[in-house]
Amino acid sequence: MLGKIKSKLIESKEAWSREGRLLTGEDGRSDSRLPPGQRLVKQWPVLDLGVHPEVPQARWRLEVDGLVANPLVLDWQGLQQLPQSQQRCDIHCVTSWSMFDTDWRGVSARDLLAAVQPLPSARHVVLHAFDGYTTNVSLEVFSAPDAMIATHFGGEPLTKEHGGPVRMLVPQYYLWKSAKWLSRIEFVAEDRPGFWEVRGYHNEADPWLEQRYDWQ
Repeated sequence: MLGKIKSKLIESKEAWSREGRLLTGEDGRSDSRLPPGQRLVKQWPVLDLGVHPEVPQARWRLEVDGLVANPLVLDWQGLQQLPQSQQRCDIHCVTSWSMFDTDWRGVSARDLLAAVQPLPSARHVVLHAFDGYTTNVSLEVFSAPDAMIATHFGGEPLTKEHGGPVRMLVPQYYLWKSAKWLSRIEFVAEDRPGFWEVRGYHNEADPWLEQRYDWQ
């Protein structure tokens, strides 16, 4: 059943890309807090590939490797021993919903970078998830002050449905770049498009530029 649901979701999203669904044609930033084509919601929708991996906190591990001087394998306790940060930010999904003033806790990507020390040749980051999902961002985007390895939302531990125990948070981009069920952060020299990026979605994902699809 899960396999069928997953295939149907993928086919639907690929069709969205071919049809240019939700595109408004607006370009650039405006005075509005809401990006083009987005609608404000109060409740956080659950959107994924149809598979919710079981990753108990006790068994969770995060590999941080590739082009870094100090590769790490973090368990839950190890992640908690890194500096902890909190932030409030807006989030935006490519399926057209946005939420304002969401509260998060976790480890700032900048603090993780300080621990692993990327090599000069590292230019991109590939995010891997326990369900096999991948997505890519530039090292510059990963280094943004609001990027976070998130463990809590709204003061509570992340639920499985929303990527718990640990997910990536890249609020400046559409949420498909914020990989759920984070298992590995890989630093690479060459860009490596991920799951949706090879299925018709934009290699970047700036909601203010409406970068939904790769043919734009």
